[in-house]
Amino acid sequence: MFKIFDEKINEFLFVVILPFLLLFMSYYGFESSYTRLKTSVRPPEFLFSSVYSYRVIPNYLSIYMTDFMENRISNCSLSFKNFLDKNGTPFYHGLFLMNTFFFILSSLLINAILKFKVTEALFNINFRRIIHLLAIFFIVITQYAPSNCDTIALFCYLSGIWFTMKYFHNKRNLYFYYLVVLIAASTLVRETACLNIAFFASVFFSFEDLKRKNYTFIWKVIPLLFSFMIPYFGLRIFLSREETSFMEGVYIVSNFTSPFNLAGLLFSVIVFYFIYKLCTHSESRLVIKKYLFFSLPYIGMITLVGLFWEVRLFLPLILTAIIVAFHDFKNLYN
Repeated sequence: MFKIFDEKINEFLFVVILPFLLLFMSYYGFESSYTRLKTSVRPPEFLFSSVYSYRVIPNYLSIYMTDFMENRISNCSLSFKNFLDKNGTPFYHGLFLMNTFFFILSSLLINAILKFKVTEALFNINFRRIIHLLAIFFIVITQYAPSNCDTIALFCYLSGIWFTMKYFHNKRNLYFYYLVVLIAASTLVRETACLNIAFFASVFFSFEDLKRKNYTFIWKVIPLLFSFMIPYFGLRIFLSREETSFMEGVYIVSNFTSPFNLAGLLFSVIVFYFIYKLCTHSESRLVIKKYLFFSLPYIGMITLVGLFWEVRLFLPLILTAIIVAFHDFKNLYN
């Protein structure tokens, strides 16, 4: 009994408390030269213009959390109020709380995924914790450019991976329906939702099925595509204003000329390469290759309108590679 209790405490410390402390140090231990969100009292106007205005759920949560923190700060003790005022604004503190909540949920999901149908390597709890810690560090290090949508989008994406894997192994349609709803909802968070379609395709697509004229895969992907496209284009129709746009700018030249952007690209490629080398099963390598192929539209958009220096844009690809590298896809060809 005491051993079970001790294991539960250790898991809580590792999966919840340690990630919280890492993110706390990231947000309050140093200041990024990339953003000035720490000095913004209310949610900045740019969140409701350009491409950011389509991220409806994070923007409304930012307003709610800022109001919540303003109320909490005004009612707390003078010493604690001075401490909060010195280290940020109501908006920044609300941003930290919101991102921490979804970051811890993401850590719990990673922990669950790394326990589900894994390869022999993760049977060792200490090795599994090292892999989990590696994933957590990658998330934290990308927070040098904090935003109000990244951790929410990451939680939604990891949830989609969970539903896809459960559907792959258990063949229960309920998980597929969950995935359809999740993609539609997470499109209101960030465009990263499309990567759940890429992951689903990488797991279920098979050339052998096409040769046998088995088109089940196509009929499965179509609902996922519509669940992304309907809210994606719907937002751009209903929120059509002068302040909104499909993109913030075109940065393809800067991405291949700026030392910072080249460093971000090189970092992501090297990390992805070494994770790929960790794959011990050919099935896992095949899934990663297919995932990269189906993610090409997303990678192309990063190259065109994103900045490679924002490594957080590559984070879903990196975390997916970590998960796939240690997942057991033994019946992939069946």
